[in-house]
Formats: sequence, C-alpha cells, structure tokens
Amino acid sequence: MSIAFLFPGQGSQAVGMGGDLARASAAAAAVWKEADAALGFPLSRLAFEGPESDLALTANTQPAVLTASVAAAAALAEHGIRPGLAAGHSLGEYSALVVAGALDFAEAVRLVRRRGEFMQEAVPVGVGAMAALLGVELAVAEEACAAAAQGEVVGVANINSPGQIVIAGHRGAVERAVRQAAERGGKKSMLLPVSAPFHCALMKPAADRLAAELDRLRVSAPRFPVVRNVDAGVTTTAEEVKPFLVRQVASPVRWTDGLARLAGEGADVWIEVGPGRVLSGLLKRTLDGARGHSVEDVASLEKTRAAVAGGTGA
Repeated sequence: MSIAFLFPGQGSQAVGMGGDLARASAAAAAVWKEADAALGFPLSRLAFEGPESDLALTANTQPAVLTASVAAAAALAEHGIRPGLAAGHSLGEYSALVVAGALDFAEAVRLVRRRGEFMQEAVPVGVGAMAALLGVELAVAEEACAAAAQGEVVGVANINSPGQIVIAGHRGAVERAVRQAAERGGKKSMLLPVSAPFHCALMKPAADRLAAELDRLRVSAPRFPVVRNVDAGVTTTAEEVKPFLVRQVASPVRWTDGLARLAGEGADVWIEVGPGRVLSGLLKRTLDGARGHSVEDVASLEKTRAAVAGGTGA
C-alpha cells in the first residue's frame, strides 16, 4: 500500500475549516498556534470564525488553507497515517513540501501570505479574469486561447481533469476565449469568482518578487517525493524546490499529469488532506478506479482511518 496525500489550493477555503480537528487533535492545534505566532495575528480565529470576506482575501486565504492542510496532516500522523508521496494543487504544493520537511512551516506560512499579496498586486482588480472551460480537451482550449488573444494575454492555467480546463489572462481575452470554446463544441464555460488571473503570463511580476523571498529561505530535501505542478516531475532534492515554486506562479498547473505521475510512482491509496473535496472529484474523473478519501474534520478522519486500516483505500 502506497499512500499519496493530495493538498488543496485556493478556492477550497470555508469559514470554520480546521476548527473541528484543532479541538480534537493536539498536533493540529499546535500547527494553528505556530501559524498565529509566525504571522503575528490570530489566523486561527479568522479561519474558524470568519468573517468570510476577510478569509477570501488572497493574502489571508493562502496561509489559512496551508495551515488547515498541514494541521490535518499532523492529525493523520498522530494515528500513524503518513504519505509515501504527495502533490498539491497550486498553493497546495507548499503544503506538500512542508509535510515532506522540505520547507519550514513557520517560514512557509509567511511566504505564502506574501505570495498571495504579490499575486494580487501583479494585476489590478478587474483587469484579469479566469474561466473554466468544460467539455473541451487541452488542444481545443489552446486553440480557443490563441484565436482570442488579439494582442492580449490568455492561456491555459489549470489542467484539472479530462474535459475541465481553466484559462486565465486579460478579462476581454478570457471572455473571447469562452466564446471561442463554445464555437468549438465546449459544453459549458463560466467565469470564475477570483481576484486575479493566476497561473498565466500576467503573474510574471509576482514570480519575480517571490523569487527574491525564496532566496532567503532555507530548504531541505523532502522526506518523500513531491510531484510538481509545472511539469509533473518529482522533487526529491533540496535544489529542486525553489526554481519550480518560482516557475509555478506564472505556469499552468498540470494536475492530470501529476495524478498520472503519482499513479506511475505506485500510489494506490489517495487522501485529500485539508479543506474541501475538490481534488477527490478530480481524481475520480482522471484515473479509472481511483477513489479519494478526504480529511478535513474529525468524522472524515475517522472514516479515512477505518478505510486505510481495512485496506480499502484504492
């Protein structure tokens, strides 16, 4: 049995996340306490109690989702459940690297808060947009973006599952690409309620600023392999950590390739660790027969423990 942890990204947050586990698990509570101390304000109270409008701010969302995910992994570790390999969706890659011991948690919490600020400040609010294209393959999405660009930026941002592609760029170009996808047989497309066009060329200023922050960080070799977003390659050394995190900001998240790589590396038990169940859904649509367990509260932790103990994780 080879356990893969999957860590969610921005968009999975919800007021109340992490509170149940923090009340039941000393290890999870300690993670939240460390995050509060690292940031100098009560992130735990914001995550547990809201308000939702403040939690939704990118600079708050990113450290909150990271902390909720690392805390859930700590609660799993209390019960002897640890990964043999991992991946995270966008922000979730930081959670994976923290749990793997490649990044120090307190430093990572401060880093992703700044990452959120950099990504928000890279493009003025309203200038950029993201949209989900449903029922189109990658090649069709790329054609739609090329036809829609007209001198502006628009490109593939997330390859989430077969038939679900997210695009990002200048708002006008994204809207044109949505129309182009429909003309090419797309089933349904929709603009997403996000504050910035993540994972596209417009994020290059954020990547440059993040690189300067990462330069100051100490990193270690991960204790287990972490599959990357940028190329579905596997990070196994300290030297690989920083350059791929910099590239990730303005590059597509190749999630389907990442899941295939995890399976190729032997993963046969899949646990989504942190708020929400988005990644479990993408897993089911991407890999035949794969079924994910999610751990975000005490009930789901107990259910996952029972499934792993019974060997029904596949």
